[in-house]
Amino acid sequence: MDSPTMWRATTVQACGLWPFAAGSGAPMTGVPLGQHLFTGATVCGDPLSWFTRARYISNPSLFMLGMPGLGKSTLVNRMLIGLSATGVVPLVLGDLKPDYADTVRALGGQVISIGRGVGGINVLDPGAMGAAAVRIGGEAGQALAAEAHGRVLNMVAALVTIVRGRPMDDHELSVLSACLHHLRERTPGDRTLLLPDLLRVLNEGPDRVRAVTLDRGDDTRYRDAVDPLHRSLLGILDGPLGGTFASKTSTRIDPNAPAVCIDISRIGEADTQLTAAAMLAAWSDGLGTVAASHALADAGLAPRRWFFTVLDELWRPLRAASGIVDRIDALTRLNRSLGLGDAKITHTLKDAEALGTDSDRAKARGFVERAGMVVCAGLPRAEMEELGKVVGLSRREIELVSSWSSPPGWASAGVNEEPPGRGRFLIKVGGRPGIPIKVAITDTERMLHDTNTRWTPNEYVGEAEAEHGATPRIGWPDDRGPTERDRTADPAGASGRWAG
Repeated sequence: MDSPTMWRATTVQACGLWPFAAGSGAPMTGVPLGQHLFTGATVCGDPLSWFTRARYISNPSLFMLGMPGLGKSTLVNRMLIGLSATGVVPLVLGDLKPDYADTVRALGGQVISIGRGVGGINVLDPGAMGAAAVRIGGEAGQALAAEAHGRVLNMVAALVTIVRGRPMDDHELSVLSACLHHLRERTPGDRTLLLPDLLRVLNEGPDRVRAVTLDRGDDTRYRDAVDPLHRSLLGILDGPLGGTFASKTSTRIDPNAPAVCIDISRIGEADTQLTAAAMLAAWSDGLGTVAASHALADAGLAPRRWFFTVLDELWRPLRAASGIVDRIDALTRLNRSLGLGDAKITHTLKDAEALGTDSDRAKARGFVERAGMVVCAGLPRAEMEELGKVVGLSRREIELVSSWSSPPGWASAGVNEEPPGRGRFLIKVGGRPGIPIKVAITDTERMLHDTNTRWTPNEYVGEAEAEHGATPRIGWPDDRGPTERDRTADPAGASGRWAG
């Protein structure tokens, strides 16, 4: 919707229109977020609208920090819903909890599950980029096919890096590229390449591959050059990644879907290698879809679409592998040219300090410095002081946000009492004064976005098991989560009681 026209007048002239004429400086462009904490005025905003329409920011990105349980992902979920209504395509490329799968389903989007025994990604599949290259044809199609080849090469190299714990050697990249070219030239277009095909080529040792190993006709020299790569590929297929990338892609991303969520919540938190690999594969596949969409639009074969990516719980993928840091760092520098807005969510700046190398830590700190919008939920004073050195917070703003990190009071009546900072955020843009807002979610949002599902009490389970002499437990039937009827009847879980 277009922003309403704003008029200015004195309080004497506009006294009969109060409070609608009480200007607060609150922006009115973008997704309605909430009310100004002090004036009650409606505050609207999102990275794409503030970049394309309002011109408030020079980079369509958002970085959000705050303590757990204060509503960070809920606010981003509202932006996701609002942007979807304007035609923007939300992409959640690696939902770790999941927090956004139900919302994407409600928007009519596509949810793809990745994990052991659940679904996999074929990293040799060019996906939407390959299909777009064939459709476009000519020089533009060849250029897109070459870009798809580079994306596949980088993805396989990233998997090898995760398995080894160190980067590939330069000559191994040349061998890998030669193997991929050999497979593309000799495989029918209707057949999908798989990682086992790479092992077959390494075993066969065709002339094109041998040429880059400098074996000079000596089979021993050839084996010495390719055996380390061969072992690493075997590790991808049968090692810690558990064959997740060994077969065809279980579900391809639909380029025409109104929203996409790649759900990797089935992967255990301790399985850091598979988490890192799944995140990298999801980002590679998702951004390939974005590149294909823009290539088709440039060729006049499809309408132009904008995209909004969400990376929640940033600390987990950052610690999983250094390749994730490089991928996100490149995205934050190039998202303007990609037609892509992004939102990154984490807890504190200290998450970046836990990374392994100084270069990774510097890249992670740069995420905040380059963000067009910085949104703060409740944070301790020490953390706010450190953040103030990056985004320029005033003393009053530091005190305000620090007060939101206080725990809830001791409720004498035994009812749930919310923390004082839940739903409160400070929006900072450059050197401008921060905008404090209060977000009140609707019943629909509460139903779609409940991050505490496992802690929701259910009296039915406890009573049913008590009748059979079993030990009462807390949870939903069969541990599958609340049904639609349960959530609709009691979206906040307020009417339930502890079982047993």
